[in-house]
Amino acid sequence: MNYDEFFQSSLDDLRTGGNYRVFADLERYVQTFPRARNHRDGKVHDITIWCSNDYLGMGVSDTVTTAMKEAIDRCGGGAGGTRNISGTNHYHVLLEQELASWHNKDAALLFSSGYVANMTALMTLGAKVPGMVLFSDALNHNSMIEGIRHSRAPRHVWKHNDYDDLHRQLSQYDRETPKLVIFESVYSMDGDIAPLEKIVEVAEHHNAMTYLDEVHAVGMYGESGSGVAERDGVVDRIDIIQGTMGKAIGVVGGYVAAKHSVVDFIRSFGAGFIFTTSMPPTVAAGACASVRYLREHNELRIRHQERAATLKARMKALGLPAMPSVSHIVPLLVGDAALCKQASDMLLEKHDIYVQPINYPTVPKGTERLRFTATPLHTDADIDHLCTALVDVWETLGLRREALAAE
Repeated sequence: MNYDEFFQSSLDDLRTGGNYRVFADLERYVQTFPRARNHRDGKVHDITIWCSNDYLGMGVSDTVTTAMKEAIDRCGGGAGGTRNISGTNHYHVLLEQELASWHNKDAALLFSSGYVANMTALMTLGAKVPGMVLFSDALNHNSMIEGIRHSRAPRHVWKHNDYDDLHRQLSQYDRETPKLVIFESVYSMDGDIAPLEKIVEVAEHHNAMTYLDEVHAVGMYGESGSGVAERDGVVDRIDIIQGTMGKAIGVVGGYVAAKHSVVDFIRSFGAGFIFTTSMPPTVAAGACASVRYLREHNELRIRHQERAATLKARMKALGLPAMPSVSHIVPLLVGDAALCKQASDMLLEKHDIYVQPINYPTVPKGTERLRFTATPLHTDADIDHLCTALVDVWETLGLRREALAAE
């Protein structure tokens, strides 16, 4: 085999199909976020970011940056090892206690990312619980799919958010068979939210454990911000909650929260936890400060939801094809990979607006989109500028428009 030829041909196919990923070289600035600097073509351009997963801007807040500065001065750059071998810093312990309390669980366990948390927890539970059968929502994140696959446990995929189909599939097994129902709260590409209470009712009826991914909801839903499970009043009925510190919390890392026995089981048998160097203490300090702030400041969530709703309304009024979304996610349908990339490039190069194209395999072919995430720091002027730019791009590229709201 000509290895170079194979690799280059595969990459060329991605480029031809419009699916080749190009990273924007960005510098975020604490004082001006969502403004940033974009390094491209040997120059520096001032732009506005419209696709950040730092949903609430906590990553640039004084709360987080001050805590991280203090921690790095006290403890240095890294943790110094795995959690078992000198790498458990007191900041890790404090953060796990804070996360457990936030989700009203006995304990929590930190991971290097939300991806690793999902993959390790699901792989461990599926592989180590004798006879365990896994039931996964059809649109679950790749990290959950990979954890399920590597567990080698029997698995069933139920129709997205369809609790009747879940009931049908669970009915194939008796109550004594170990079962785990795996789903998300907010699905990040379409912006829909799972009917948590109905799913939990079905799982309870069949004596199945529940595993809920709240990565796109922690910090943003519920009176104290712990997620949709809190908002919908079912947090105490969910067995395992998984979350991330890399989105609304504003730093990096993942975690699971559950009963002591479940958390200790994953801690003791999960290879992705046991053999990974623990996160820097400075990151844990920043995350802990962020969670404490978010628990007390619901007004930030109210402002965030208002910004997202305003953006959706403006798009609809202009006839732009915003996809239905009941969450803070604002997806704008393009429907073609190459055109989606062109739209993203034009917004960046002509209008200094950065939003990443979302193409296959992240979303199905034919549903390519631009995915916008307003933050509490985006102003009315930012929304005006974005909407004017979008109309220009849609007209220039001849993209499909909806009927105007006034018509």
